[in-house]
Amino acid sequence: MKRRILLLAALALPHIARAQDKRKLRVGITLHPYYSWVANITQGAVDIVPLIEAGFDVHNYEPQPADIRRAATLDVLVMNGIGHDDFALKVLDAAEMRGKVRIIYANEGVALIPASGNPGGEKTYNPHTFISITAAIQQIFTIAAQLGEADPDNAEAYRRNARAYAARLRKLKAGYIAKLAGVTGAALNVATIHGGYDYLMQEFGLNVVAVVEPAHGLLPTASQMRGTIERIRALGVTTLFTQAQYPAQFADAIQRETGARLYTLTHITEGAYTAAKFEEGIAFDMQVIVDAVLAATGAAH
Repeated sequence: MKRRILLLAALALPHIARAQDKRKLRVGITLHPYYSWVANITQGAVDIVPLIEAGFDVHNYEPQPADIRRAATLDVLVMNGIGHDDFALKVLDAAEMRGKVRIIYANEGVALIPASGNPGGEKTYNPHTFISITAAIQQIFTIAAQLGEADPDNAEAYRRNARAYAARLRKLKAGYIAKLAGVTGAALNVATIHGGYDYLMQEFGLNVVAVVEPAHGLLPTASQMRGTIERIRALGVTTLFTQAQYPAQFADAIQRETGARLYTLTHITEGAYTAAKFEEGIAFDMQVIVDAVLAATGAAH
């Protein structure tokens, strides 16, 4: 009997070793929405590793030693890849991980909108596809498919979770769109302080006719401010959207000079990384847009 027990234990050892070797994928992310998307797709099957700590501004970000150490542990990196997280490639290079980490470019296949400013003259695209429901769902399916390739054992679960998450996001958006049912003149001309909301505005039928920020991450000069104010006046724009973290003096000056109503949106790239961050942020922004449209059209809530 003792000999049989020892034999069974010996046969079981390789299986135990394989189970111990089967660790979770370490999936890096560069932005808060990607954390939410990966968390909802994988449901705990991977370790999600923010490439930079919460509280840092990703605009003009320079890699820190801790970022480099984290990058050296990654199997996969989910990134924007069209101008919002270029720092990630610097981090991979510094960690000597370029070519060793599988990169998932979330925007692969997304219909991109040209950027509002291109001071160098080159053709650029608006990188803020993560502030949108339609573009988010496309990215969620791309991430789920490529995570499934990296982790075949969980591929079907990732596909199933992505479908359920997408359905929930569609329902969320439908609820806000329904609040504008029957509102005449919903296709308004609006202005924004920051160029990050074009994708979401498009989903609500709003025309962004003026953007105060001359290019992504740049503050306007005095002459650019005057030009924007003149354009807003000429087009009769009565609704101006700003971003919570943008310097208040620019929005205040335009509101003072044009009389436009001012509404504040979130960029969904601040605070703690959580699975609910994207849904909470996009719901906040959609409610603000609904309030703005109803106020501009004189419709009752």
